Amino acid sequence: MGAIMGDVEWRALIAARLAELEADDARGREARGVVELDQQAVGRLSRQDALLSQSMAKAATARREGERRALIAALHRLDAGDYGHCEDCGEEIPEARLTLDLTAMRCVSCASG
Repeated sequence: MGAIMGDVEWRALIAARLAELEADDARGREARGVVELDQQAVGRLSRQDALLSQSMAKAATARREGERRALIAALHRLDAGDYGHCEDCGEEIPEARLTLDLTAMRCVSCASG
């Protein structure tokens, strides 16, 4: 990414991340399902383990949904011409920061202050 990225490139990166989230959701659907008692398993501990796995899958889904909303908001900022500008001071957010976090809305100075 030597050259400065434009809206098309940012939009492509955001779309790719949204696609990754969708794929993660598809893989996680089974883990979020109803926990059934497996008569072949070792009983209570197996059920607790299954409930814990289900809980972790639900938490991961919630995190992905939050990221999805933030990515969609980033697309709206792109449409409005505000993407890459700090919402507090209006300065440009460095490309390196946006590359690390496509949803960044503040420059480092404003985010840490």
